[in-house]
Amino acid sequence: MKRHSKNLLIVILTGLSGAGKTIALHAFEDSGFFCVDNMPSSLIRKLVDLTSRTPSISKIAVGIDVRDRKFLSDFSDTVSALRKSHKVEIIFLEALDEVLVRRFKETRRPHPLGYKDLRKALHRETALLAPIRKEADKIIDSSVLTPHQLRKLVTESYLKKGHREMSVSLISFGYKYGVPKEADLLFDVRFLPNPYFIPKLKPLPGTSPNVRKYVLSLNETKLFFDKLNPLLDYVIPLYKKEGRSYLTVGIGCTGGRHRSPVISEEIRKRLVKKKLNVSLTHRDILYKT
Repeated sequence: MKRHSKNLLIVILTGLSGAGKTIALHAFEDSGFFCVDNMPSSLIRKLVDLTSRTPSISKIAVGIDVRDRKFLSDFSDTVSALRKSHKVEIIFLEALDEVLVRRFKETRRPHPLGYKDLRKALHRETALLAPIRKEADKIIDSSVLTPHQLRKLVTESYLKKGHREMSVSLISFGYKYGVPKEADLLFDVRFLPNPYFIPKLKPLPGTSPNVRKYVLSLNETKLFFDKLNPLLDYVIPLYKKEGRSYLTVGIGCTGGRHRSPVISEEIRKRLVKKKLNVSLTHRDILYKT
């Protein structure tokens, strides 16, 4: 009996060494993907052909790193060919140099490029992967993400029920720890009165009922949502119309512990009611501010 091929969801996972590709790939596997790591580019099309004829497989994730030089040179052609018959998404993971250096020292693993000077290897890798980064559908900066947070970010975007048309990722963060580089939209809520200066609220996170009640009771918060909600209602459909697979929205306050988690939670609730695929990460809520 002849088996007919089908359209697949193909996720190509790549990026800087040490940025969390292996952790992310495991998260894809937990989300129901057929996963292969470090596959030679010459075999990718064969893998896709075989899996497209396998009834039990509808989505695959392929990990690629800088060691496959042929893939780097043939990247655009390979992706273009795959996109003729399948849905292809490219995820690029990166992190700050000092974070990557620390991770390599902690694991005592050599860099794939083999340079004795680790920073030189990182800079060379960044240059080699620059063309792929430009084509990425989603860029994830894992500098301040724990392995658990990175895994959660992936699994909430790719549930076993299947990937939807566009995923909205919300990130609450603290400006004192840096702006998330992957954010498409940024909203600064430092203008809101800060629970940090209220003794009974200071030790509590923004996910606690008391902090939430305080922030949402503020007149400034109510006026902010009166402006923000219509803006999101306007721009999100336009991003979807553009064909985007991801939209990352960052909401920041000073330390990322009180105001931004409250606001992010409220945005998430509203977007879920609109049947959007939403994930939320409180990046800095555990920091002591």
